[in-house]
Amino acid sequence: MKPGEKPSESATKLAEMINKAIRDCEITGTEFNEIMKIANEDQHIDRQEQSLLNQLQSLMANGTIKRVKG
Repeated sequence: MKPGEKPSESATKLAEMINKAIRDCEITGTEFNEIMKIANEDQHIDRQEQSLLNQLQSLMANGTIKRVKG
């Protein structure tokens, strides 16, 4: 994102949901599906959204965020 550029609405929603998962140290299947829906709703994943998704994937892969039923 360039200086002075505002994040997209979907990137803001993604950040909120991913930050919740980080705080909770877990993510439900429903939350994960909602994150993917938000990321794909405009048919384009911008750089900020990709960065957030990469962060989530990394935290899930290293066990910081556990996937739980729900």
